[in-house]
Amino acid sequence: MVSAWEDSGEQVFVVRNEHRQHSLWPDFAQTPTGWVRVFGPATAEDCRAYVARQPPGRDYRTSSNS
Repeated sequence: MVSAWEDSGEQVFVVRNEHRQHSLWPDFAQTPTGWVRVFGPATAEDCRAYVARQPPGRDYRTSSNS
C-alpha cells in the first residue's frame, strides 16, 4: 500500500475538515465523510508545501497532565 506521506510519484489530495485540520489523501480513495478536497491532485511534496502555508487548524489532542 502507498503512504500519502511518501514521495512515490502517486498523486494525492489535501483534504480539510470543519476544524481546519489537513491531511494528505490518496487520489484513488474516496474522500472521507466530513472532509473536503482543497488542493491537488499533486505530488505529496507539493501537498505538504500547501499545508505548510495554511493557518493552523484547531488542535483537539488531549493533554496527559493528570
